[in-house]
Amino acid sequence: MYVGCVVERTVLAFLLLAVTTSPSMQNSIISASPMSMTGTVARVSAVVNGEAELPCDSKPPKNDSMLLVVWYRDDNPVYSYDTRVEGPSAHWTDEPFAGRARWLGSVNSALQIRGIQSRDRATYRCRVDFQISPTRNSRVALDVIELPSKPVIFDEFGKEISGIAGPYNEGGDFKLTCLVKGGNPTPKVQWLQGDQILTTLNPGDLQPSGNTRSLTLVVRNATRAHQSSVYTCIAENTPTSAQQIQKTSIRVELYLRPLLVEILSREQPLSHGRKTELWCRSTGARPPATVSWWLGGKKLESITNHREMEEGNETQSLLQWTPMKEYNGQILACRAEHSKFNKCTIESKLPLNIYYVPVATIHLGAKMNPNDIEERDDVYFFCEVDANPPAYKVTWEHNGALLTHSTAKGIILTGNTNLAIRNISRHQAGLYTCTASNVEGDGQSKPLHLQVFYKPLCRSKEIKMIGAALQEPCSVVCEVDAFPPPDTFEWTLNNSAGSIKVDPIRFTVNAKEGKSVLTYTPVSEVDYGTLSCRATNLAGQQTIPCIYTLLPATRPDPPTNCTVYNLTDDSMDLMCLPGYEGGLQSVYIVEVFGSDGLVVNASNGAALWNLRRLGAKRQLQLKVYAANARGRSQHVSFSVETKPSVPPRPEAQEAWEVNWAIGGVMGAAVTVAFILCLALIATRIRHRARDYEVTMPASKNQKTTLPKRISPHGPDERNPDLIPLSKGIMDCQPEPPQYCAIATGPKNSNSAHSLPRTQSPSTPRTPNTPHAHTDNQSDSGHSVTNGALRSHREVVTTRTPLLAAHQESCV
Repeated sequence: MYVGCVVERTVLAFLLLAVTTSPSMQNSIISASPMSMTGTVARVSAVVNGEAELPCDSKPPKNDSMLLVVWYRDDNPVYSYDTRVEGPSAHWTDEPFAGRARWLGSVNSALQIRGIQSRDRATYRCRVDFQISPTRNSRVALDVIELPSKPVIFDEFGKEISGIAGPYNEGGDFKLTCLVKGGNPTPKVQWLQGDQILTTLNPGDLQPSGNTRSLTLVVRNATRAHQSSVYTCIAENTPTSAQQIQKTSIRVELYLRPLLVEILSREQPLSHGRKTELWCRSTGARPPATVSWWLGGKKLESITNHREMEEGNETQSLLQWTPMKEYNGQILACRAEHSKFNKCTIESKLPLNIYYVPVATIHLGAKMNPNDIEERDDVYFFCEVDANPPAYKVTWEHNGALLTHSTAKGIILTGNTNLAIRNISRHQAGLYTCTASNVEGDGQSKPLHLQVFYKPLCRSKEIKMIGAALQEPCSVVCEVDAFPPPDTFEWTLNNSAGSIKVDPIRFTVNAKEGKSVLTYTPVSEVDYGTLSCRATNLAGQQTIPCIYTLLPATRPDPPTNCTVYNLTDDSMDLMCLPGYEGGLQSVYIVEVFGSDGLVVNASNGAALWNLRRLGAKRQLQLKVYAANARGRSQHVSFSVETKPSVPPRPEAQEAWEVNWAIGGVMGAAVTVAFILCLALIATRIRHRARDYEVTMPASKNQKTTLPKRISPHGPDERNPDLIPLSKGIMDCQPEPPQYCAIATGPKNSNSAHSLPRTQSPSTPRTPNTPHAHTDNQSDSGHSVTNGALRSHREVVTTRTPLLAAHQESCV
């Protein structure tokens, strides 16, 4: 039998060699092989254009060796390998497998086929011949897999998506469709998010006819977790390798709402008019949110910048803003909006606390009529204060002067915001303000002008004497102070004939200026007397009239008591007491004569001169007199010698004199202080002086009595026994006057029974001279006209404390 086997193998080898030389005979010889197929069939899968290894067990038994391997496809030889032939000729390949098939003779021997094609799908048989052992046959089924096409992804509108899907709105839905073409066997299609399988289309699931399979993924209510998520569509029909899986991935983008908005700078309070900066931050929005500032429904200008973050953008907005007081208590809002979300707006609110300077407004009492406030009424004010923080004090001012609480003066402050003035006087009319203070500053109200109605009063408190010439008209001006201005005036003449009202056609009225001008012409001596003027306004008629004494005009009296002071080697100052001016405006004249004639001639409206350029060590003669329109007075003469010129002194002598002068001044001051102390002690131990009366004959059968009076400085320090005597009264008839003028007398006295000024010695006595009213009198014995002192003659009868039983009269 062994010999037979060898013969058979030799014949087979011969036949195979013949096949290699004659392909046409190969098929007939091999197909005529009497081998039978037994055993199981192994399955091998391969992908088109891939490669496959068809396993074949070619390991010979022990003490044997392989001679020949032949591969058949459907009983047709396609490949052989003869170990007995050396070189490339040992391999034979059928034409369809040329360049693609080769034998792998390793431990796991197999036939390797590259470039697998669909037509390679078949069952293959491997026959192995050994030198001694019987031939071995095995079958392998080659499954050729056709991969499907790469998946293509479309959105819900049928638009192909490449790389990025969206962006979609947060909270909305989106749909993705995956299309796969071809594939054998039928591929399985899946949607994956990362490693998580979302949905699957299995090969057995029904699809419309054709070689295209589609799988749709629907995501509802998209959240922030879906932002930048990667979705993958895979198609697979072979388990051989992950590299054979067809897949396409996309990344989903979303529009994200803002998550948070907050005002970072929340320091309070703010100050009115002081520029401040506020920051607002919004996070979570994609793309960046629009951040805006709003106050009272009005959008404010701001500066915005953005910064990318992992969980959405961050947007910061800077508000450079000047808060105003009217914004106090309002809500400042920082609002974050997204253009892709119509109703998606979130905001952060900041109630504003703005400090500002108080705003004060002054009001009269609720029931008070500002046009009906008269003297002695009670007036109430209220200060309305708008302040943040609240005002800690409120002060009141009248015409710029601070008002303080004083019950004695009728000024009552209650609760800082209320002011009451009791028994108001005309002097308390004017501008009232209130000022409120807090930590921001002081706020003053606008002035409230308070009008106090009062009856007319004489504007001038000086006694006026009028010099009038016979048969010549003169003007008498009556000026009153009143509120409201007077609307009517009334003139009355008091003379020896009685009291006569002046016809209104003889005077004019200027109500706006509170003035009336009377044109009066004395016809005879009886026309001289006293003119009185009364004005009337809404508050009533003037209580005390303005009185003017009408006297005949005459020449002035000469000046008296002339005094020289500040006498130097070239100048001097001269002052005299003026005499009676004759009822007219007077001019005072000084003439200075030297040995060579007139040196200086100076005139002045007052009896006061400053004389210069007189010359050193010179004997001068001075003449002083007064003059008015009626003529000049007698002159007063006296002599003065100027000092010699002094040569310059050395500095040491000047220092010595200065030291002595200082010592002298200090000694004089000590002496005066000592005398004052003695006088004070003497005053305290002096007995209280008795009251006394003063009378003067105002007319033939009339006298005025001065009431008892107590000096505000204690007992009257003037000694009534020391009464200087002046020259007696002389009756002389003046020349007929040809003009009129006004002379100003002494100022008023506060006494209700002050004494009127008596007539000049050169002026005839006017009968029925009335008593002067309070506003036109003075307690002084001298008056001042044009800056100079004027003598004042009075006939006084007094009872002194020392001689109470005796009366003395003096002029």
